[in-house]
Amino acid sequence: MDPRPVINVEEFIGKTVGRRVPPKSGVALQVTLNQALKSQKLGVCPRGVYRFNSHEEADAWMWKMTNRKTAN
Repeated sequence: MDPRPVINVEEFIGKTVGRRVPPKSGVALQVTLNQALKSQKLGVCPRGVYRFNSHEEADAWMWKMTNRKTAN
């Protein structure tokens, strides 16, 4: 097996494909993610393994879990 080439992280990237601009700092993204996760107290659905007889049954359950109201 050949050794992998070393990547120089200080090298200037000459061309970027696409329009996305990389964020200046990952801190703002992490803060936003933390706020979003904190606002969802129960998450998207209960954790665990669920088995369904059909895709329709699984889709109905997922809709029920994502659209449920939390008791405060």
